[in-house]
Amino acid sequence: MLVVDDLTKRFGGFVAVSHVSFEVQEGEILGLIGPNGSGKSTIFNVLSGALRSSAGSIKFEGREIGGLAPQKICHLGLSRTFQIPRPFRKLSIIENVGLAAFYGYGRTISRSEAWGLAEESLELVGLSGDSGATADVLGAAGLKKLELARALATQPRLLLA
Repeated sequence: MLVVDDLTKRFGGFVAVSHVSFEVQEGEILGLIGPNGSGKSTIFNVLSGALRSSAGSIKFEGREIGGLAPQKICHLGLSRTFQIPRPFRKLSIIENVGLAAFYGYGRTISRSEAWGLAEESLELVGLSGDSGATADVLGAAGLKKLELARALATQPRLLLA
Protein backbone atom coordinates (compact mmCIF):
# COMPACT_ATOMS: atom_id res chain seq x y z
CA MET A 1 0.00 0.00 0.00
CA LEU A 2 2.76 2.48 1.00
CA VAL A 3 6.40 1.97 0.10
CA VAL A 4 8.98 4.48 1.30
CA ASP A 5 12.43 3.86 -0.13
CA ASP A 6 15.63 5.65 0.89
CA LEU A 7 13.78 8.83 1.94
CA THR A 8 16.03 11.77 2.79
CA LYS A 9 15.06 15.33 3.72
CA ARG A 10 17.59 18.11 4.10
CA PHE A 11 17.07 21.67 5.27
CA GLY A 12 20.14 23.40 3.87
CA GLY A 13 23.08 21.54 5.37
CA PHE A 14 20.99 19.89 8.11
CA VAL A 15 19.83 16.33 7.39
CA ALA A 16 16.49 15.88 9.17
CA VAL A 17 15.69 12.44 7.71
CA SER A 18 18.41 10.16 6.37
CA HIS A 19 17.80 7.13 4.13
CA VAL A 20 14.54 5.95 5.73
CA SER A 21 12.80 2.94 4.17
CA PHE A 22 9.65 1.11 5.25
CA GLU A 23 6.46 -0.43 3.91
CA VAL A 24 2.87 -0.45 5.13
CA GLN A 25 0.63 -3.23 3.85
CA GLU A 26 -3.16 -3.01 3.64
CA GLY A 27 -4.69 -3.65 7.07
CA GLU A 28 -1.36 -3.18 8.84
CA ILE A 29 -0.75 -0.78 11.72
CA LEU A 30 2.76 0.61 11.85
CA GLY A 31 4.20 2.83 14.57
CA LEU A 32 6.87 5.42 13.92
CA ILE A 33 8.72 6.14 17.16
CA GLY A 34 11.76 8.11 18.18
CA PRO A 35 12.94 10.90 20.46
CA ASN A 36 12.10 14.57 19.92
CA GLY A 37 13.89 15.90 16.88
CA SER A 38 14.40 12.51 15.26
CA GLY A 39 12.40 13.37 12.12
CA LYS A 40 9.00 11.76 12.74
CA SER A 41 7.01 14.91 11.93
CA THR A 42 9.25 15.63 8.95
CA ILE A 43 8.51 12.15 7.58
CA PHE A 44 4.75 12.77 7.98
CA ASN A 45 5.13 16.16 6.27
CA VAL A 46 6.98 14.61 3.33
CA LEU A 47 4.55 11.69 3.01
CA SER A 48 1.55 14.03 3.00
CA GLY A 49 3.07 16.50 0.53
CA ALA A 50 3.61 19.40 2.92
CA LEU A 51 7.36 19.10 2.24
CA ARG A 52 9.28 17.74 -0.74
CA SER A 53 11.87 15.05 -0.12
CA SER A 54 15.50 15.69 -0.99
CA ALA A 55 15.94 12.11 -2.20
CA GLY A 56 14.17 8.76 -2.25
CA SER A 57 10.76 7.62 -3.42
CA ILE A 58 7.29 7.36 -1.93
CA LYS A 59 4.78 5.06 -3.60
CA PHE A 60 1.16 4.83 -2.53
CA GLU A 61 -0.78 1.97 -4.10
CA GLY A 62 1.96 1.64 -6.72
CA ARG A 63 1.95 5.31 -7.72
CA GLU A 64 4.82 7.71 -7.03
CA ILE A 65 3.42 10.51 -4.86
CA GLY A 66 6.64 12.31 -3.96
CA GLY A 67 6.29 15.95 -4.98
CA LEU A 68 2.50 15.90 -5.31
CA ALA A 69 0.48 18.63 -3.60
CA PRO A 70 -1.12 17.70 -0.25
CA GLN A 71 -4.67 17.91 -1.61
CA LYS A 72 -3.79 15.57 -4.50
CA ILE A 73 -2.33 13.04 -2.06
CA CYS A 74 -5.50 13.30 0.03
CA HIS A 75 -7.66 12.79 -3.08
CA LEU A 76 -5.67 9.62 -3.79
CA GLY A 77 -6.66 8.26 -0.36
CA LEU A 78 -3.80 9.12 2.00
CA SER A 79 -4.85 11.41 4.85
CA ARG A 80 -3.17 12.59 8.03
CA THR A 81 -3.71 14.27 11.35
CA PHE A 82 -1.54 17.05 12.71
CA GLN A 83 0.33 17.13 15.99
CA ILE A 84 -1.15 20.52 16.86
CA PRO A 85 -4.83 20.75 15.81
CA ARG A 86 -5.74 24.02 14.11
CA PRO A 87 -9.48 23.93 13.45
CA PHE A 88 -11.57 26.82 12.23
CA ARG A 89 -12.44 27.87 15.78
CA LYS A 90 -15.47 30.02 14.92
CA LEU A 91 -17.05 27.35 12.75
CA SER A 92 -19.13 24.58 14.25
CA ILE A 93 -17.60 21.19 14.87
CA ILE A 94 -19.67 19.64 12.09
CA GLU A 95 -18.71 22.45 9.70
CA ASN A 96 -15.02 21.78 10.40
CA VAL A 97 -15.43 18.09 9.59
CA GLY A 98 -17.83 18.67 6.68
CA LEU A 99 -15.35 21.00 5.01
CA ALA A 100 -12.61 18.38 5.39
CA ALA A 101 -14.86 15.82 3.69
CA PHE A 102 -15.86 18.21 0.90
CA TYR A 103 -12.31 19.28 0.05
CA GLY A 104 -10.86 15.85 0.77
CA TYR A 105 -13.04 14.56 -2.04
CA GLY A 106 -11.84 17.34 -4.33
CA ARG A 107 -15.21 19.09 -4.18
CA THR A 108 -16.81 16.20 -6.10
CA ILE A 109 -19.46 15.42 -3.49
CA SER A 110 -22.50 17.42 -2.46
CA ARG A 111 -22.75 19.38 0.75
CA SER A 112 -25.25 16.86 2.13
CA GLU A 113 -22.88 13.97 1.33
CA ALA A 114 -20.02 15.84 3.03
CA TRP A 115 -22.15 16.49 6.11
CA GLY A 116 -23.19 12.83 6.16
CA LEU A 117 -19.53 11.80 6.20
CA ALA A 118 -18.92 14.40 8.90
CA GLU A 119 -21.68 12.96 11.08
CA GLU A 120 -20.28 9.43 10.69
CA SER A 121 -16.77 10.60 11.57
CA LEU A 122 -17.94 12.57 14.60
CA GLU A 123 -19.84 9.51 15.81
CA LEU A 124 -16.68 7.40 15.50
CA VAL A 125 -14.63 9.79 17.66
CA GLY A 126 -17.36 10.51 20.21
CA LEU A 127 -18.14 14.12 19.29
CA SER A 128 -21.53 13.71 17.62
CA GLY A 129 -23.43 15.18 20.57
CA ASP A 130 -21.46 18.44 20.37
CA SER A 131 -21.48 18.88 16.60
CA GLY A 132 -23.38 22.19 16.60
CA ALA A 133 -21.01 23.89 19.04
CA THR A 134 -18.15 26.00 17.76
CA ALA A 135 -14.72 24.39 17.81
CA ASP A 136 -13.41 27.01 20.25
CA VAL A 137 -15.29 25.31 23.12
CA LEU A 138 -13.22 22.13 22.82
CA GLY A 139 -10.42 21.31 25.23
CA ALA A 140 -7.18 19.58 24.23
CA ALA A 141 -8.72 16.08 24.07
CA GLY A 142 -11.72 17.34 22.10
CA LEU A 143 -9.45 19.11 19.62
CA LYS A 144 -7.51 15.88 19.03
CA LYS A 145 -10.81 14.06 18.43
CA LEU A 146 -11.88 16.78 16.01
CA GLU A 147 -8.56 16.49 14.18
CA LEU A 148 -9.07 12.73 13.85
CA ALA A 149 -12.67 13.21 12.65
CA ARG A 150 -11.50 15.65 9.97
CA ALA A 151 -9.01 13.10 8.66
CA LEU A 152 -11.52 10.23 8.82
CA ALA A 153 -14.14 12.26 6.93
CA THR A 154 -11.96 12.07 3.82
CA GLN A 155 -12.42 8.27 3.99
CA PRO A 156 -8.73 7.54 3.51
CA ARG A 157 -7.38 4.16 2.51
CA LEU A 158 -4.33 5.01 4.65
CA LEU A 159 -4.38 7.30 7.68
CA LEU A 160 -1.24 8.83 9.14
CA ALA A 161 -2.03 9.70 12.74
